[in-house]
Amino acid sequence: MQLNHEHQLMLLKDILSEQQSECCGTISEYEQLERLIQSLLANDAIHDHLKQSLKNIYQYSQKGKNSRDSAQHITEYDQHITNWIEDLNMFS
Repeated sequence: MQLNHEHQLMLLKDILSEQQSECCGTISEYEQLERLIQSLLANDAIHDHLKQSLKNIYQYSQKGKNSRDSAQHITEYDQHITNWIEDLNMFS
């Protein structure tokens, strides 16, 4: 079953919220974020402002996959994650 973009945005928010609250992220979560973002960026229904946030989340995911300290990585991005979740809420 393929998710529509609203469900993809909800899943994206859920993963980011969980990483932020638990200060922990796995490689598979980062990879899932990347797959969701690639799908969303290809969708014409996604607003341009949100696409910029998605690109930033994608970079966060790539850095997170390669980070030796997941908690530190997430802490460094804490305010960004809050802003991204607000953006996702605005457009979902």
